[in-house]
Formats: sequence, structure tokens, C-alpha cells
Amino acid sequence: MPFEFEKTDIEGVVVVKPRVFSDERGYFTETYKKSEFSRGGIDVNFVQDNESFSSALTLRGLHFQRKPYEQGKLVRCVRGEIFDVAVDLRPNSRTFGKYVSAILSEENRHMLWIPEGFAHGFLALKDSIVVYKVTNEYNRESEGGIRWDDPELSIKWPMQPRFLSDKDRKWPTLREYMKSL
Repeated sequence: MPFEFEKTDIEGVVVVKPRVFSDERGYFTETYKKSEFSRGGIDVNFVQDNESFSSALTLRGLHFQRKPYEQGKLVRCVRGEIFDVAVDLRPNSRTFGKYVSAILSEENRHMLWIPEGFAHGFLALKDSIVVYKVTNEYNRESEGGIRWDDPELSIKWPMQPRFLSDKDRKWPTLREYMKSL
């Protein structure tokens, strides 16, 4: 199998480690193969690919799409290094409000599968290019977010962000968001 699927502490979130073939010419790796991902428990249809560049110490998130536009995301860092975070927003989940994190980088080539029902964000530890596949198209009216520094989430970011959008500064805490539903 060209991929290793490593379960995390939150059901459904998976670190995907592709097999990399390297020699003096460089390297080759598969980044997605439907049949292998299905065997690994990720049986979804991707409908959109996204790419972003972030300067070092840029924090993006924590973002999600509301129903019926929820998105599952397969995230990878093709240049640089990021601290990637998924927060469980599934109301009936035993891990609701908990998070998992992973370092994704051009060196380790790991990916993070984040199913629907999660907020997602990352901190660029270096200048970084992040590419991700999603299971639903972006819908502006369904966009939502949670504060990256919500004290109840207690995310242990490895560094303080230097760059943060105005929108990301103004998201509600998880408790505030849940009260608004």
C-alpha cells in the first residue's frame, strides 16, 4: 500500500503518510488514490482543490462550513511547515470541543484527513504553501469560525501568530457559537 493511515485521538481524523520513492534524481509520491483511501477508511468524493501561501507565523482559522455545505478536507503542506489543527464540532461526539494537531511539512509529506463537522486552522511555522482537497464546494453564506485562542479549547500553538486576518480575530468562542445556534 502506498499510504499509511494513522488514526488520531479523535475518531475520523487521520494522518496520512504517503510512501515516497527517492533517488539522486529527486522523488516521486502518490498524494491521493481513491482505491487506497477507500481501503484506509476515507471513502469520499473530492470536488474542489484549494491552495494558499502563508508567510511564516500566519495563522488561518479556525474555519468551517455550516450544513448543507460542510467540507471534509485532505490537507498537505507542499512547501514549508505548518502546525495543523482540527477541532471536533460534532454535537453528539464524545470528543466534542477537543482538538488534534499535526505537523505537516514538505519534508515529512504527511497529510491530515479532517472529516465534515470539524473546524480547521493552521499556523505557518515557515513560509508555506498548503494544498487541500475538499468534499463540498465553498459557500460564502455557510462560512463559520471559532476563535483560534479560545481559552476553553486550550490549543497549544507552538508559537504566537504574527499575522491574522480581521475576520479570524473576530470569530466567536466555541461557547458563544453554540449559544447562537
